[in-house]
Amino acid sequence: MTMPQSSPQIINIVDNKISEEQGVVAQWCSSNWRPILAELISTTLLLLVGCMTTIPIDTLPYQNAMYAPFGFGLVVMFNIQIFGHISGAFMNPAVTLAALLYGSISISKAIAYVIAESIGAILGFGILTTLSPVLVKENGVCMTEVHPQLNTLQAVGIEIVLTTALNFLNCAVWDPVNRDKPDSVPIKFGLAIAGLSLAGGPLTGASMNPVRSLAPALWTGRWEDHWVYWVGPLIGGILPTLIYKFMFLRKKLE
Repeated sequence: MTMPQSSPQIINIVDNKISEEQGVVAQWCSSNWRPILAELISTTLLLLVGCMTTIPIDTLPYQNAMYAPFGFGLVVMFNIQIFGHISGAFMNPAVTLAALLYGSISISKAIAYVIAESIGAILGFGILTTLSPVLVKENGVCMTEVHPQLNTLQAVGIEIVLTTALNFLNCAVWDPVNRDKPDSVPIKFGLAIAGLSLAGGPLTGASMNPVRSLAPALWTGRWEDHWVYWVGPLIGGILPTLIYKFMFLRKKLE
């Protein structure tokens, strides 16, 4: 029969456990604050600079259909060049989900990324509302809207297709076979975003990114069909990742 431990011993055990947990948290923060900050800044720039390309131009009678897609593509390109080696420059919860399923990041890091991406998107669009020469909120600048001749299921399907294509590219870049070919990655993604935006922009706004649609909806108060821009991209993050990981990936992830 064992003797019960005294109160000081119990207190010491609890204190030691708390200290260990605090040490683990401190170590995690020390290791991950840089990529998390990179995700916040890159997503801020994505919404701020990307959505600048959707502001109506005074000297033109209409906005050129190629202007915003290439604008967003170029923003993605320079963000990946700047932050890709730090955080991956996902800027997108659908891409973060794909990276989690692929095995590139941990659950805790994925959650932190999504929070940072959400804050960054809201912050970026908020800054735009103060810098724009037109009334962003009243004019619905940079809103992702479903084409009036599409129903919501068609819109979800389009977002799934677009995000699936994007995440197949992500999986190919993450493939160990391509790890020694990083130089052209920013160009690949910039052109991919531009091409997919040209294809899907007139139909759904080609969001492919829940927080890209969240920020304008939050600041303008326009939530119609908003669920489309979460369900479609997230499914488009899951399907291609599982297909690529279990059908096309030849080497085990390190």
